[in-house]
Amino acid sequence: MRMHWDDLPAHTRDAVAARTGPIHAAATADKGLNSEIAATLDTRTGRVFVKGLRCDHPRAWTQQRETAINLHVAPLAPRLLWVINDGEWHLLGFEHLDGRPAAYSPGSDDLSLVAEAIITLSGVSAPADVELKQIEQRLADYVDSPDDAELLRGNTVLHTDWTPDNVLIVDNVARIVDWAWPTRGAAWIDAACWVVWLVSAGHTPADAELWAAKTPAWSTAPARALDVFATAQQRLWNGIAADSPDVAWKRSLADAAQQWATYRRD
Repeated sequence: MRMHWDDLPAHTRDAVAARTGPIHAAATADKGLNSEIAATLDTRTGRVFVKGLRCDHPRAWTQQRETAINLHVAPLAPRLLWVINDGEWHLLGFEHLDGRPAAYSPGSDDLSLVAEAIITLSGVSAPADVELKQIEQRLADYVDSPDDAELLRGNTVLHTDWTPDNVLIVDNVARIVDWAWPTRGAAWIDAACWVVWLVSAGHTPADAELWAAKTPAWSTAPARALDVFATAQQRLWNGIAADSPDVAWKRSLADAAQQWATYRRD
């Protein structure tokens, strides 16, 4: 349940104000699912984006993970400015990005910008000092064998959630937000994740793969690995859609993943 800024305890809001200066206004974000609080604050020194969870939330660990990975993925990601943990709330303050969600439709000028962001990210090695989920672990329930899972292994930082709401176009550059689930895996996997979103946006699977192929890491993926990943995405999104049959965007992504997996099999 998304909360508003004024719903936070006064002492938590005061702790933020001690970092930002007086807060003149707060606007609750209407996008994103991972945070209980997500808001843009107008402060004396400019805008700040704040997101957070209660310290006893089952996903509270994602706050620490996002804090730890930020140094390695900024400035592709917004810079982390401060962290507040008062024992009740864990909040992260980021530079505010004045941008819009990327458009993935065929012919969009944003597609080349997103490809550039994926290229940049595919060059970021997973840091040894940050504990990351491994893609072969995250997808273990959706592959047929340990040998198939091994095809996904790698040492690159992955974002994996390429919803347009996570890709903001700012000054003609694609910036990537919401790093609650950074993952370690093969360098081509983010491009492969993007394929499903492109098909959902109206691309054919063949054209979506042509866009993915603009990222050099794509050429490092064995055909068998792409087949395995496409099937895993089909199974993953079918499960997500089955759990929420009335949510249109989940059904659309399940259909897109099905189209891609069928294309790979054919």
